[in-house]
Amino acid sequence: MRPVTRLLACATAVALIVALTSSTAQLQNRNSVLTLAADDLSSLSELREADSLVDQLGRDGALRLAASERDLLVPGRTHDRFRQYHDGVPIFGAEVTRQTARGVTVSLFGTLHLGVEVETTPALSRDEATRIIERLDNVRPGGSTPPRLVVLPDRERAGVYRLVYEARAFTGTRLMVFFIDASTGDLVWAYDDLKTQQPVLPCEQCAIGEGLGVKGDRKKIMVTAVGGAFLAQDQLRPADIYTFDMDGDMLRTLDVLDGTAPLFDADLANNADNLWLDGAIVDAHVGMGWTYDYFYHRFGRQGLNDKNVRMISLVHPVDRADVVTAPTEILDLFYLNAFYCGLCGPDGVGVVVFGEGLPPNVTVGGQRWNFLSGALDIVAHELAHAVTDFTSALLYMDESGALNESFSDIVGVGTEYYAEAYYRDGAGVPDYLLGEDVIEPGGIRSLADPQRFGDPDHYSLRFLGIEDNGGVHTNALIPGHAYYLAIEGGTNRVSGLTVSGVGAANREQMEQVFYRAFTVLMTRDADFAAARAATIQSARDLYGAGSAAEQAVTQAWTAVGVN
Repeated sequence: MRPVTRLLACATAVALIVALTSSTAQLQNRNSVLTLAADDLSSLSELREADSLVDQLGRDGALRLAASERDLLVPGRTHDRFRQYHDGVPIFGAEVTRQTARGVTVSLFGTLHLGVEVETTPALSRDEATRIIERLDNVRPGGSTPPRLVVLPDRERAGVYRLVYEARAFTGTRLMVFFIDASTGDLVWAYDDLKTQQPVLPCEQCAIGEGLGVKGDRKKIMVTAVGGAFLAQDQLRPADIYTFDMDGDMLRTLDVLDGTAPLFDADLANNADNLWLDGAIVDAHVGMGWTYDYFYHRFGRQGLNDKNVRMISLVHPVDRADVVTAPTEILDLFYLNAFYCGLCGPDGVGVVVFGEGLPPNVTVGGQRWNFLSGALDIVAHELAHAVTDFTSALLYMDESGALNESFSDIVGVGTEYYAEAYYRDGAGVPDYLLGEDVIEPGGIRSLADPQRFGDPDHYSLRFLGIEDNGGVHTNALIPGHAYYLAIEGGTNRVSGLTVSGVGAANREQMEQVFYRAFTVLMTRDADFAAARAATIQSARDLYGAGSAAEQAVTQAWTAVGVN
């Protein structure tokens, strides 16, 4: 019998396995962190008791329904996402997802904090917290979201909580999340949340042009005709897609990103004859459209937030000619990177920024860097971060952050295969490499062979340092490699275990399994073990217990050392 809860003693890194045998009242009085991983193949009594606890916390007001959505992939299923509160204040990272079939609970995933004791009346006002934040890390006045009160669990000591103000602020090169003690004004914690790396509607102004991508490949480009000019605004898809040309003006780019300057129609990439020859603009604009189509046709998703929010990208954020004088942090972010900033842009709508790359005669580590928008997998990768923000909101730290990055890698690969099948011309050759079309030779990551770039392909080799928010990009290859094995099959180099994948002809099965697990089953603080449980549950829901899909997912996680 598999237990459905784990009590995590964070301070000593010891996990104690407990069963839900105590009464609900006793559990609520314990000072503990309760991790739910209950599913339809667990003991029925365990699932029902976990469900009873969730119901009781809901009646008490400790759990509140944040979202409820119908499952687009499994008829008759509904997914509810609950957030936990203490005395009316949200507990950071505490969420539960409940899947039901005709009102009967099928699975529960998430984390609950029981027996929380912390005063929820702040000594500092929001305005005082705002002034403290504006003095931190080059935050400009007005360049942050209004602080909100949250209860923050201590990351090192289980059972310790603090009342803090949480606020997000773009500093020019980082999207920081700050946590300020609501009593003392001290900075408790901070992390960088910058994620680096349909029917056609009538439209009288819409036009279809022709463009050349970064690599000289021809593509159709959806644009808008206004006053004898053509603008990079795609109105043919339900979500308007905008591509803005920052014309190499770094200072204006920074002003737009931190909200101190608006974007105007004049900033839209434009063309006089509808023959687009700026490859960075063409590939960004076309790639965003193809990514929208991938989410819609594969998963029934209507854009980034499933409500067709507009999609915005910035190209040419800096001038290539300035690369030799650029500070390191500007070089790393605006030349050798692409990123999604959920806070940045007009009205707080997130934007994707595509790096400028390097002049043709300049290399880094023996590789040439072209315009980052020239790689479709990079375009889709960054947009997938937005989907994560609107769904599971995986915390961009440690294992949850690695899952965040891994989902984006998976979407990047999936979009390449989709585009090659549906569009062919200009879509390129799909593979399990990331960025290989613009970072040559080789790319930057490989789901098929993580070791090719020095990334771990087994849990025992995971990065345990603090750099890169706890190795979110490096450790992303562990679940990424599991995804590859679940499709293509093969033997993991470290464990020696062989996986019978579903086969390339059944690729869509794994795309749906992982998409569904990452967007509706997993919660903000999910770790690799939670991802394993959620993807296995997703495979059962979609294709049945004992199906080839479930076996492939289970074998793949075991092969990469996640149990």
